[in-house]
Amino acid sequence: MTARDQLASLAAALQQLRSDALGIPAFSQLAQSQTALQAALPARYAEVLQQLLDRLESSALFSEESCSFSQKELLDSLQLWLDKAQTLLDKTSP
Repeated sequence: MTARDQLASLAAALQQLRSDALGIPAFSQLAQSQTALQAALPARYAEVLQQLLDRLESSALFSEESCSFSQKELLDSLQLWLDKAQTLLDKTSP
């Protein structure tokens, strides 16, 4: 799969996660396995993605009230990451 294909796959998985059709562990595993996408982006993108995934996995262990960050905000941050990655791929790829 190309980086663009993997980005599209990850975007679709995020939508499934938002609709509870996919669990957090499966989403996290999918995100971490997108090696072509991570290779096509600067290293800081992988770092930020890993931080978001770590927080998302941690948030799944607690109820919304006891967690210091909300899952909705994390999902919104993941969407922002996807949008920025798409913009970067659009600039660097023909």
